[in-house]
Amino acid sequence: MDFKIINRETIYSTRAFEVQKILMQLPNQKQRHYDLVVHTGAVTIVPVDHEGNIWFVTQYRLGAETSLLELPAGTLDPGEDPLDCAAREIREEIGMAAGRLQFLGDFYMAPGYSSEHMYVYLAFDLYPQALEPDSDEFLHISKMPLPEAYRMIRNSELKDGKSLAAMLMAQPFLSVP
Repeated sequence: MDFKIINRETIYSTRAFEVQKILMQLPNQKQRHYDLVVHTGAVTIVPVDHEGNIWFVTQYRLGAETSLLELPAGTLDPGEDPLDCAAREIREEIGMAAGRLQFLGDFYMAPGYSSEHMYVYLAFDLYPQALEPDSDEFLHISKMPLPEAYRMIRNSELKDGKSLAAMLMAQPFLSVP
């Protein structure tokens, strides 16, 4: 099937993303407009400390209109390597650096309307080394034993999609009862 972009127009631009109106030619030769959120990409980190705890943050999310428990995550700066972003974000969000970051994989967050590409890392050998958090982030840091984190997932208590996906990707590398 051949899909062809005929025209691309930026209709709105922000610090984190832009919205484009895209005219596509479909395989049946008809044309249709689509809206696309163009995003630089992001990382999610699964931080595991020496005691086997997973570190989380809780923050208010406008789309959910509530605070959500999430893994540390953040947006790539333009041209930034995902590994460098993961190393920076874990320090900004939980005040810990990782002695070792292991790439677990990547995925698209919502490819029906967004280009956001998520990279997932497992962080080991944590040690204190905080960076100043972003001025618009109001985070509550918590940690929980690995079995408790997966119990929350099984009971649908963890509602953040990127955190669910990252925990699933991390499971083969962790001792999950």
